[in-house]
Amino acid sequence: MPTYTDSTLFHLWFPNLFGYKGGIQVYTSFFLHALQNLYPQSQYDVFLKHDVQTKPDISWLPQTRFHFAGAWSVQFRTALFAAQIINGGFQQRPNLVIATHLNFTVAAYWLKRLTGIPYWTVAHGIEAWNIKNSAIKTALHHADRILAVSNYTRDRLLAEQNLKPNKVCLLPNTFDSSHFQPAPKPAYLLAQHKLKPEQPVILTVARLAEVERYKGYDQVLKALPQIRHTIPDVHYIIVGKGDDRPRIEQLITQLDLQDCVTLAGFVADEQLCDYYNLCDVFAMPSKKEGFGIVYLEALACGKPVLAGNQDGATDALCHGELGALINPDDVEAIALTLIQILQGAYPNTLIYQPEALRQKVIEHFGFERFQQTLATLVDKHFPPTIGR
Repeated sequence: MPTYTDSTLFHLWFPNLFGYKGGIQVYTSFFLHALQNLYPQSQYDVFLKHDVQTKPDISWLPQTRFHFAGAWSVQFRTALFAAQIINGGFQQRPNLVIATHLNFTVAAYWLKRLTGIPYWTVAHGIEAWNIKNSAIKTALHHADRILAVSNYTRDRLLAEQNLKPNKVCLLPNTFDSSHFQPAPKPAYLLAQHKLKPEQPVILTVARLAEVERYKGYDQVLKALPQIRHTIPDVHYIIVGKGDDRPRIEQLITQLDLQDCVTLAGFVADEQLCDYYNLCDVFAMPSKKEGFGIVYLEALACGKPVLAGNQDGATDALCHGELGALINPDDVEAIALTLIQILQGAYPNTLIYQPEALRQKVIEHFGFERFQQTLATLVDKHFPPTIGR
């Protein structure tokens, strides 16, 4: 087993850090921050497939070297990036390679075969389920450690790929609790969306992409007519942009919901907390979610949350301890549960205690917990010879 020293060199293979902020990118950012907090004397070479330069919104240690592949054309980027990371491994011989996307494990596997360099990878969600690619399967079996963001993903990997249980460890998603906390409904958003302070608001935050229709906003829209029979002034806001918006607009028209649905479009990160605080319940009954950082953000704002019961959201809501888990295909159950929540009648009273809900989600998924878990995993790989 290798030993951790001040001269330990990490090679980190990331899709991107500084551009689009999807779930994997956010996780990757927290991962880098935690790793460098834990091992501030180590050396870091970070290889970024899709970025072209750094940005000041993410901090890093001075001994961090970035290598960018984003300037290459998309047609050749994968092959050139693979050559870059393998060549970097040959030249520098890092103590450990960590890839935050499973697709990078094939290069890591060949590097290990040729040099013996160990590698870890991260399994998030849909990319880790029902894997057919034989090269990725082989690479997973030879990985030194696989970090799964949820028990759901871990269980599927173990069952589908016949991996050894001790190879797949849990490192759940985390969030920045300082950015998300309870507050009154923002007056400027009430005015912007022509809402009354007492008006019940349902919120979904999701990328509106054709390939991500599983997020469940369709189901909430279909549930709205039934919800309106009981709560006539309910309003539904969807935050996010993408190529699925025209179809959603059509569905809204077909269901005659134009007066009670707002497509807010893209919302900047610094404004997102205000939207969580605008709502009375956050609803995303997805059925292919690897975990769902948005659930944590809404919970940290003290909001009741409704999610699907067939994916990684079960982890985010601690199997119902922190919110409502519903069959994402059952529109009637979604409607009835949202009515129940909005009427204050949901049996789990924790969802109506904003500060207690916030403390629970921080306790389970706060950054300190994430960093402690990562420290335990890395220290098992590198028994420390000197203190951090």
